[in-house]
Amino acid sequence: MTIDDFEVSVANESHTSFAQAICDEMAESAKARGTGIARRTAEYVAGKMRDGKAVIAFHKDGRWAGFSYIETWGHGEYVANSGLIINPEFRRLGLAKAIKTKTFALSLYRYPKAKLFGLTTGLAVMKINSGLGYVPVPFSELTDDDSFWQGCQSCVNYPILESKQRKNCLCTGMIFDPAKQKPSFDITEELGLK
Repeated sequence: MTIDDFEVSVANESHTSFAQAICDEMAESAKARGTGIARRTAEYVAGKMRDGKAVIAFHKDGRWAGFSYIETWGHGEYVANSGLIINPEFRRLGLAKAIKTKTFALSLYRYPKAKLFGLTTGLAVMKINSGLGYVPVPFSELTDDDSFWQGCQSCVNYPILESKQRKNCLCTGMIFDPAKQKPSFDITEELGLK
């Protein structure tokens, strides 16, 4: 099996039946790793699909393979690529990078002036982000939108974040600022719009 066995595309209404399986895998994966995650409901994930603010991947045989979505914060000044999850059957094939790249392109296409940011505890995601041009930053460079930080409340590490006055945690903050950087690829081509 190779990355060529998968289709990675912007999600839509037809994919909403996979929302609960995606949420279940997000929770199981976080539990297995012993890391935190901001929990999302199946309805929330389905809404991202309906709004064209998510990326989904399928194996050529139709099995759900991976997912990610975008959220805006600070009145659209910041965009987070969130919820990256790969079905355990399809890990270590480069699918996370393909999904993350498509989600990154979708974010830049929909919000061309917003700073893209993320929080992660995973080395693999940090490497993918770095390859896309993200740089590590202190939390003070991230959104100050309270509703973003409230999403961290379901994370096992939330008490650490609060005790540090949201200045740091076990996650690494990373940012891509399109005012200072350009993507290393054509975003319209990545989204199949050319």
